[in-house]
Amino acid sequence: MRGIGKVSLIGAGPGDPDLLTVKALKRIQDAEVVVYDRLVSQEIMDLVPPKTALYPVGKKPKSHPIPQEEINQLLVDLAKEGKRVVRLKGGDPFIFGRGSEEAAELVIAGVDYEVVPGITAAQGCASSLNLPLTHRGLATGLRYVTGHCQKDVPLDLDWASLADPNTTLVIYMGLAAIAEISTKLVEHGMPADMPAVAISKGTTSEEQKVFGTLTTIGEQAKAAKLPAPTLFMIGDVVGLKDSLELPSFSGSEAKWGDRPHLEVING
Repeated sequence: MRGIGKVSLIGAGPGDPDLLTVKALKRIQDAEVVVYDRLVSQEIMDLVPPKTALYPVGKKPKSHPIPQEEINQLLVDLAKEGKRVVRLKGGDPFIFGRGSEEAAELVIAGVDYEVVPGITAAQGCASSLNLPLTHRGLATGLRYVTGHCQKDVPLDLDWASLADPNTTLVIYMGLAAIAEISTKLVEHGMPADMPAVAISKGTTSEEQKVFGTLTTIGEQAKAAKLPAPTLFMIGDVVGLKDSLELPSFSGSEAKWGDRPHLEVING
């Protein structure tokens, strides 16, 4: 009789399979069971061995066909069958991924588990656009904010704190609430013309992005019909887009004078 198995809570990153950690790939390829979310890209799912059992438990906005409590129990039950279980989540399991809720249930059930971090959407999408999340003289802080509350209750955030112009804001799951968020931030002092970008399916072949300002980005994202998942990045660092965008040239034509120039900030 097999003993109790182990659950690996794994971050699959923002979608590009090349951004998986080596440890995550090892666990995926060694798994007997993979319980996966909707936001895990097909390219990453293609890395799962053919004989591995798959359990899709993905959620959509306002549609949770498999409640979180049932997902928790599924992980416990599979582990108690002695299986090597991978719980595969988009981004990082402990950043708006409910991984800690699942970990708590595993502890209560006496099931061994590990956490394998993933590149969260903020890092992946920003890097895909060659944008920094912080930059000396422009952003001294970084905040990850959810634009969706549990059970669809109204957003109740510390707007005054979030409106700090020296902080880069990255808003997850905010497609439906970006207009409300923008209004609240402006009301609490953030400049209306603060640069902003919306990125849909960042780092994947289906990536789409729209640049604008705090007060225009909501309508722009809506007009572009950006599909979920869409991430919003707000802050002066988004204004570095032109400075960090490489010119179109072949390697043989590249010259030092063609390279973008960033002002050096002393301090």
